[in-house]
Amino acid sequence: MLDYVKLILDKVSFDVNLFQKELIKSLKWLTDTEKNELEKWAENNYGNKYGYVLQDVFKEK
Repeated sequence: MLDYVKLILDKVSFDVNLFQKELIKSLKWLTDTEKNELEKWAENNYGNKYGYVLQDVFKEK
């Protein structure tokens, strides 16, 4: 499931609203371990572009 979430986030990364929506939705499906992995992956790949979104979404996990 984690790989699928990463694929979706890559595909919607052109739009901040879609990215945030899919990121929030994905947290409902993932285990705590997968959430931690996703957070690291997202920070590495999209931290510069959407750092404020990542902080917002992951502070609530």
